[in-house]
Order: sequence, then structure tokens, then C-alpha cells
Amino acid sequence: MDMKKSYYVQEISREVDVTPEEYLPALLEIVRGFRLGVLKPADESFKQGMQDVVEGNTRPVSELWKGIDA
Repeated sequence: MDMKKSYYVQEISREVDVTPEEYLPALLEIVRGFRLGVLKPADESFKQGMQDVVEGNTRPVSELWKGIDA
């Protein structure tokens, strides 16, 4: 596990530790709902990407990097 993720896992764990037990089921539902709302299945993401290509909703990579200091 990388350092950044490890930090967030520790912070989430601390929050769970200080949450009263009777609220843990609700907290679990919130976390699961967040994950399901944010993460799309890979096939869904691929279909959306292909649809964007077919419809011409693309931009050159060089344009995407403009203004980014990497």
C-alpha cells in the first residue's frame, strides 16, 4: 500500500473507531453508497469511452496537457 493511501486508510479507521457502535451500520451504508456512486464498472467506462470516440468527443493529448506542470 502506498504512503498516501495508507494515510487515508488510517484516518478512516480513526473515524470508525470514534463512531458510536449504533451508528456503524449507517456509516457502512454511506461508505458503500459512496463507492458505488463514484466507481463505474470497467465495462461501463469502456463503453462510454468508445461512445465518445464514435461521436467525436475527443481532444488531442497535447491539448489535455496544456497548463499542467508535471
